Amino acid sequence: MTESTPPDRVNLPIHAAIPELTRMLADHGAAILVAPPGTGKTTLVPLALGGRVVVAEPRRLAARAAAARMAFLLGEPVGRTVGYAIRGERRTLTDTRIEVVTSGLLVRRLQHDPELSGVDTVVLDECHERHLDADLLLALLTDAKAGLRPDLRLLATSATVATDRLQELLGAPVLKVEARTFPTETTYLAPVRNERVEACVARATRTALSETDGDVLVFLPGAAEIGRVRSMLDGVNVVTLHGRLSSEHQDAALRRSADRRVILATAIAESSLTVPGVRAVVDSGLARVPRVDHRRGLPGLATVRVSAAVADQRAGRAGREGPGRVFRCWPEHEHATLPRYPEPEIRVADLTRLALELACWGTANLTWWDPPPEGALQVGQSVLHALGALTDGRPTDRGRRMAELGLHPRLARALLDGAERVGPRNAANVVALLDNDTLTDAVDLDKALREESPRWKREAQRLAKLVHGEPKAPDSALVVALAYPERVARRRTPGSPVYLMASGTAVELPPGTGLGDQEWLAVAVADRQPGAAHGKIRLAAAADLALATAVTKPSTVDEVTWDGELRARRVTRLGAITLAEHPLTNPDPDAVSQALRAAGPDVLTWTPAARTLRARMRLLHRTLGAPWPAPDDGALMSFVDLSRVRTTADLAKVTVTEALRALLPWPEAARLDELAPERIEVPSGRKVAVDYSGERPVLAVRLQDVFGWTQAPTVADGRVKVLLHLLSPAGRPAAVTDDLESFWTNGYPLVRAELRGRYPKHDWPVTPQSPRRTRR
Repeated sequence: MTESTPPDRVNLPIHAAIPELTRMLADHGAAILVAPPGTGKTTLVPLALGGRVVVAEPRRLAARAAAARMAFLLGEPVGRTVGYAIRGERRTLTDTRIEVVTSGLLVRRLQHDPELSGVDTVVLDECHERHLDADLLLALLTDAKAGLRPDLRLLATSATVATDRLQELLGAPVLKVEARTFPTETTYLAPVRNERVEACVARATRTALSETDGDVLVFLPGAAEIGRVRSMLDGVNVVTLHGRLSSEHQDAALRRSADRRVILATAIAESSLTVPGVRAVVDSGLARVPRVDHRRGLPGLATVRVSAAVADQRAGRAGREGPGRVFRCWPEHEHATLPRYPEPEIRVADLTRLALELACWGTANLTWWDPPPEGALQVGQSVLHALGALTDGRPTDRGRRMAELGLHPRLARALLDGAERVGPRNAANVVALLDNDTLTDAVDLDKALREESPRWKREAQRLAKLVHGEPKAPDSALVVALAYPERVARRRTPGSPVYLMASGTAVELPPGTGLGDQEWLAVAVADRQPGAAHGKIRLAAAADLALATAVTKPSTVDEVTWDGELRARRVTRLGAITLAEHPLTNPDPDAVSQALRAAGPDVLTWTPAARTLRARMRLLHRTLGAPWPAPDDGALMSFVDLSRVRTTADLAKVTVTEALRALLPWPEAARLDELAPERIEVPSGRKVAVDYSGERPVLAVRLQDVFGWTQAPTVADGRVKVLLHLLSPAGRPAAVTDDLESFWTNGYPLVRAELRGRYPKHDWPVTPQSPRRTRR
């Protein structure tokens, strides 16, 4: 068998398509292969390609499994013709022809060698999963191919993918291969009233065991849900498959077993590998995905509904080896409401590491499947500047060193600086745990560090070799604070479980953690559920004021604020945490003015005359326009004289009317009383105040006072009629009108008939519009 010919004993649907696929790659230099799970695209295609091949997988488990399967097909151990490399583990030789790597690791190789010297073909497997590293890798590879390596062949493979955009990016033809799968029957088992999804999954699993043969593969969002479902399946042979497990345990779950099993798995079992023996799938319909709250600075994971594509991908696992059954734990009518494809991670994740990789690559004009959101990218760049990794958008030597470590830049900073302060091994222990906090259920980080975890220990040993420093006493809180200085937190009040982080976000410490008597914490992991009043601390270490001030320098500022009264104080803060404050007896006048102007006109003492003047000015601005100004809050406060204000008592002396009159235009202001008079003389000789507070000016006047008027008065050069509120002799409303002519003819006779018997001493003429004699 030649190295470009796949083993004949493996008869999978991809066989017939391989000649066409190799022709496409030879003619176009790129191709897109769309094939469902079980067709052999992950294992047989790389074996059929000539030259040196690098296969990029989105997950470490998938990389190891794919390499092991290809080596098995060749009858060789892993590490000879076919090998793999993941972070912290590598099994290859110098003459290894096919190497399976994670997407993130291949990004690092590209940064060191943009030409990918010696590599003939790169296979981007499972593109549809849209992981952040995979999207970045696609952008870098297309850039390298366009410039440095036009001969590099790119093959993108996927089970379900929107090929139009991918075809546009690669300029490549699409080859579709249909799978020879067995039929599957789908049953929807929705949760009953008040039933938790884990209980529904356990119920569906027992149904699958009773109605099918073979193993049952159960998809759950995370390790916590796996643990809860496992506790509900007494007497069942349960195997788990998730990220917390060691590689040995993960690989064991992928081996065929003589005993019937229930495999409780997270999304790592969705693609790129086959779980043998499975004849039924139970799908919770949920997945755990990265999310970041940029406003609160709390990146984390969120549980979301899966997409239709993912649901189909999961269902396909049931029909690999025979007719299968699929049990979906949601109502059938809800299936049509699922999103079509998963949300690309680049749209929702923390982009700090991406920002550093882009800066190191040095080319801004990359072609993206989906471009990174500008706001999130700027947040990441700000973090990098604070860490000393970027200067003017370019990576510093420190930034390049941080990138080489292959960690999130925050953790890289903690490892580099922590090694100098607490020693390489102590810093590496904490960073290894922070880099995969799902390895522990403990909230107390020091307790978590005492737990035995071979996987974590190996990673800590690897990281310790990458940095230099003298052995010193451990201080886990310091390493956490180096990574997340804005998450140093202080208890809000004595005895309270709520802490305020330096970022300004409040987080709550769960009970029973062993940290409840600590005033200060270095918070490593926190998240916030939608609708919750506070975030929740997931992992933290005991700290103190000295540690807090060692990683972040406190600032002292003079503050002047208005919260119902004028307050001036000198405050020392660590971010949002107040460390000390003292009153100021002689605050800066400019600071006082700025605080009061920001508070707005409500801080001023408003007399009735001032309110009336403002209302008159609003009417003229609304009706006549320029040059009459709008006496809004900003304009008013800019003309208020606050230069002598030092205290709340001084503020009471400020005259609002003067500020309003300063806004008036000259010489037009001379006509203010003519255009918007404070009072209007009525036929009786009285001068009645006009109310300008509403949309129209109102004159509330006794009916007898307007006898002799044939029309309602006007203001604003006759453009606005005054609305008359006509009152009885007792001052009660009798009529409302701005059309006296109509009122005298139609309304007045009714009012006269009703009121003249009640008020016989008052004048009730038949023709009130006739000229009357006034009091004068």
